[in-house]
Amino acid sequence: MAGCFVWLNHLALGLMPLHYRIGVSTSSVRRSVEWTIFYPGSCVNFPATQSPVRVAMKSIILALVAAALTIGFGATISPGRFFMGLPVIASLFLGVFLVQWVGFAIAWLLRTERYYDLTGSLTYIAVVTLAWFMGDAQAQGATLLLIAVSVWAVRLGSFLFLRVIEVGEDQRFRHIKVSAPRFFMAWTLQGVWVSFTVSAVLVALLPGNAASDFLPAGLSRAVFVAGCSLAMSGLIIEVIADHQKARFRKNLDNKGRFIQTGLWSRCRHPNYFGEIVFWFGLALAASPAMSGAQHLAWLSPLFVHLLLTRLSGIPTLVKRGQQLWGDDPEYQAYLARTPRLVPRLIGAGQGSAL
Repeated sequence: MAGCFVWLNHLALGLMPLHYRIGVSTSSVRRSVEWTIFYPGSCVNFPATQSPVRVAMKSIILALVAAALTIGFGATISPGRFFMGLPVIASLFLGVFLVQWVGFAIAWLLRTERYYDLTGSLTYIAVVTLAWFMGDAQAQGATLLLIAVSVWAVRLGSFLFLRVIEVGEDQRFRHIKVSAPRFFMAWTLQGVWVSFTVSAVLVALLPGNAASDFLPAGLSRAVFVAGCSLAMSGLIIEVIADHQKARFRKNLDNKGRFIQTGLWSRCRHPNYFGEIVFWFGLALAASPAMSGAQHLAWLSPLFVHLLLTRLSGIPTLVKRGQQLWGDDPEYQAYLARTPRLVPRLIGAGQGSAL
């Protein structure tokens, strides 16, 4: 798994921006094309001597390897049950990728990225719902986990989709959607994101685990309740933070300014903090159902944390913030007094909490 994460460190996209640059160099002996995939803190370079066709083939192969590794991870954490000839979670992960690849085919034909985030959110709902039906659909614990993931996915998917509709495009894909291999890579990596993120919940939902048993009494019940409470807190923080920023942006007086009110006065990235807490809470709630290799499903919240704090998310916004306001003393003062991720609980915040 360590090797898998090293590889993902060079390819992870999920909901986050990647920037693709095509540099063309001309000499007296040859004209070569260099394709470089950039994201904050790391890069993968394809040598300039390689042809665009070879680069495209490498992109497709890397995407398929990512899918295969993810499905293999699903097989590792699956309970002792098979579905369509594969370990049950591996089968669900395969379904996740098939949905993304169908989405890619349609999006490529229409040359649009508008439905990318919406497809990802609907995939979350579909995979947990299917797992819920395959398990003990009458279990209170399983139903609560299903509702939690579905509410999160509906909220985030609709928020991102409506934002793209309002703006007219998703700028992350401005240079990606013109290349089929890169666009295919983006859709495949969304499958990686969905699969790893939801893995802990799937372990608890599926038959052969304890989702229907850990609510009656005892420590397992306490852990489940604590996890659900933590997840609810994270979701509330994420929703409030997104609402505050959206309202801030709609105010024309704030054009060209950065937000530092409400939750954004407590930390610089409260929406990401909320999302990390949400998935950590769900993993905690699902943990009584884990046994043996299934404890690897704790990679779910770790994956979310890595994605938002190291691969994209925060690094991208830090770079953009320095570009826009790096010379602004007020912005530098905001950075100096405001924690990066974990909110400051003591001290006066600025502005409304809503």
